Amino acid sequence: MIFNMINDAYAWIEKALHTIHKADWYRSVQTVESQPGSTLMIEGKSLINFASNDYLGLTGDQRLIDAAIAATQQFGTGVTGSRLLTGHRQLHRDLELAIAAFKQTEDALVFSSGYLANIGTIAALVGQRDLILSDEYNHSSLKNGAKMSGATVLEYQHNHPEHLRKILEEHRLPHRKALIITDSVFSMDGDLCPLHDLLDLGEEFSCMVLVDEAHGTGVFGKNGAGCVDHFNCTGEPLIQMGTLSKALGSLGGYVAGSAELIDFLRNRASSWIYTTGLSPADTAAALAAINIVQTEPQRREQLWQNVKTLETLFQDQKKISNLQISHSLSPIFCIPIKDAATVLTLKHQLKEQGIFAAAIRPPTVNTSRIRISLMATHTPMQLQTLVQVLTDIIFEGNTKAQRHQEV
Repeated sequence: MIFNMINDAYAWIEKALHTIHKADWYRSVQTVESQPGSTLMIEGKSLINFASNDYLGLTGDQRLIDAAIAATQQFGTGVTGSRLLTGHRQLHRDLELAIAAFKQTEDALVFSSGYLANIGTIAALVGQRDLILSDEYNHSSLKNGAKMSGATVLEYQHNHPEHLRKILEEHRLPHRKALIITDSVFSMDGDLCPLHDLLDLGEEFSCMVLVDEAHGTGVFGKNGAGCVDHFNCTGEPLIQMGTLSKALGSLGGYVAGSAELIDFLRNRASSWIYTTGLSPADTAAALAAINIVQTEPQRREQLWQNVKTLETLFQDQKKISNLQISHSLSPIFCIPIKDAATVLTLKHQLKEQGIFAAAIRPPTVNTSRIRISLMATHTPMQLQTLVQVLTDIIFEGNTKAQRHQEV
């Protein structure tokens, strides 16, 4: 009783929200009123979409839509339970076998989201007596999976194998098992992990290696299978995780690897065991997408042509090229901005000029930036418009933006 008289147990929430607002970290949703694509309708206005992870433009592909409709008509809107109870359908197994064939692994396991795939897999593989080595720029799902595992977690400097080696030399021996975890494509900067170095260190220090291919699957490699394919590491002893919600245009996550690994995860990955299985519609759409990725390489080729085109446009526009745009052979370009307030202003200006791009701020990243992500369905004219609008806003003193900032 005395505590109720002294303090409202929920009063801290208002203060926390005030702090978030004050730091310009506050976030809110924006309602999209159209199908996903290279253009979006938001608040009744058509915008060129540079904020999507739909790299191949498959989310609106009629074949995925038809597959989802057919699966829903046959199996219903959901599977009503976990896969180990009433939730398993042959569609799930078909998708897992397709992923394994795509990745050239012995087997695969489909989770209900990529986040669930990471936290469940990491927590199942290692525990309190073990060691995790994590790239400092890893995705939240990798970091949170590491925390949930109870293992000792040590971060190495971003894409710095020599720092990782030093940590292993100092800390590997006392631990039973060790796991190196990394994104293959780092979504906030667009650079790639040094996969060969990580695998070599894994072999030298007896570490498992888990690679998050969320932004690599469907985009990289001669077959579109991801950065493991791109780096010619197919068949190496590693664990491949990825999502079905980006280039594959659906929803869900997967882990691909040895048959023993997958069998173990079916029995120990809590986020798979205790979660309702992926819906028939999402499963069927992902299955259709994998087939398209394998049979229509021209989609991937067009995406890479767009990457080259935008890179050339940035280089030709001298003012833009001086911005030190973060880019390393991926469809992700990042423009560094000095602070959170400025990046929000820039996002608003871009939206006024018909460009929808992501304003990424702390705590998601250490430094604010505008993140540009390309799709195979972007046209050369849309790319030219992006560069021209950026140039006009950043370098030619947009008075509307100044008035907005004052308000």
